[in-house]
Amino acid sequence: MHILFLSTWFPYPPDNGAKIRVYHLLRALAAKHRVTLASFVFDTARPNEADVLRHWGIDVHVVQRNPFERSPMTGALRFFSRQPIVTHPLPAMADMVRKLLTETQFDVVLASIEVMATYALMAPNSAIKILEEHNSLSRWMWERYRVQSSAIQRLRCWISWNKTRHFEASLFRQFDLCMMVSELDRAASMTMLPSYHGPVEVVPNGVDCQHNHPGLARPRPNALVYNGSLTYSANYDAMQWFLADVYPQIKAEEPSVALTVTGSTSNVDLTGLALDDTVHFTGLVDDVRLPVAQAAACVAPLRQGGGTRLKILESMALGTPVVSTSKGAEGLEVRHGEHLLLADDAPTFAQHVLTLLRDPALGKRLGAQARRLVEQHYDWSFIGQRFLRLVEDVTNRRPP
Repeated sequence: MHILFLSTWFPYPPDNGAKIRVYHLLRALAAKHRVTLASFVFDTARPNEADVLRHWGIDVHVVQRNPFERSPMTGALRFFSRQPIVTHPLPAMADMVRKLLTETQFDVVLASIEVMATYALMAPNSAIKILEEHNSLSRWMWERYRVQSSAIQRLRCWISWNKTRHFEASLFRQFDLCMMVSELDRAASMTMLPSYHGPVEVVPNGVDCQHNHPGLARPRPNALVYNGSLTYSANYDAMQWFLADVYPQIKAEEPSVALTVTGSTSNVDLTGLALDDTVHFTGLVDDVRLPVAQAAACVAPLRQGGGTRLKILESMALGTPVVSTSKGAEGLEVRHGEHLLLADDAPTFAQHVLTLLRDPALGKRLGAQARRLVEQHYDWSFIGQRFLRLVEDVTNRRPP
C-alpha cells in the first residue's frame, strides 16, 4: 500500500509525547508499506536532520508553520466558530496536500489528530481515511465544564463542549476508522458524540524498552523529577498545583529535597508558579532519560487532559518509581502499591513522595514491577504491530 501520513507534529527529534507516538507509528507502517509524510514544522523540529525517516524509505514533505498559531482576528472569532479554529485549513498545507493527492494515488490517507483531518478529507473517495487521535477532545471539554465554579464560565464551557461533540460526531463519520489511545477516550467517543456509532479502536501509547532501560544513572537522594514541558497547559496546571500545595509539605519534612522540571519553558509565565532555589528547569535536553534516571521519584500531579502519559511510561521503563494522580495514570493498566503510588489530594500525594524518598527499597520494588508491566504491555514494538494490523484490516474490509 501507499500511505499518506498527515502529521501536526514533525516527528524528529522525538522529544515530546506527540512526536514520539508519530515516530513509532511511522516506523511500523514503513516496515511494510510505502509511506509519504506531510507535516508541519515548528518548535524544535529539525527536518534536515531526520535521516532516520528517509532511511525507513519515507518520502518527507513539510510546511514551515505552527498550526496552533492563528491571527488575532481568527482567535477572537473562535467562540462563534462551529469547529475548533486549529482544524481550519491553512493554505500552505492545503496546497501541498492537494498537490500530493494529484500526483499520487494513495491507498490510505491517515490524519494524526484532528488538526490534520480537514486535509485528509481532500482525498478522493477511493482512499481509505483514518483519524489517529491522541485525546478525546469532547471528553476533555466535558471535564473542563464540570470543574467550573463561575456560572458564566460554566455556560461558556458547556457551549464549547456541545460544539465540540457535534463537530467530532460529524467529523468521525467521514473516516473509515478512528483511533484513540485509551479505552476511556474510546468510550467517550461512543457515548458523547450524537448518533455516532462508527468504528473506534484503541492504540495505546507506548515506550521503547530497549532505548529506555534501568541502570542509566544512579538515583540521587531526595531528587524529584517532572518530565513534561510546561508549554502544554495540562503540564503547567500540574506544576502549579504541585508547587503551591504539595511541594511545601514535602520540604517541611525533607528540607534537602529538589525538583527538576524538564522540557521547554519558552513563552511560559513562570511568575504563576511558586518557585524557589530548589526547583530547577533544564529546558530542552538532548537525553531526557538522564534526569529521570537520576531521580529518586518521578511526580505526575496531572489534573487535566486526556489520553495516556508517555512521561509515566518512560519513567517506568527506566525503573524510576512514580507518584501520580489518578488522572495522570488514567488509561494505564497500573495498580496502586504494585506499579506506582496514587494520590489525588495534596497531603496524601506529599506523604507518598516522602515515603519513596525515605524507603529506597520500596522505590526499587515499584520500579522493577513497573518495568515488567511496560515490557509486557506497552513496548512500541508490539503496539506498532497492532496499529499496522488495524490499518491493513480496514483497508482489506472495504469492497473495491
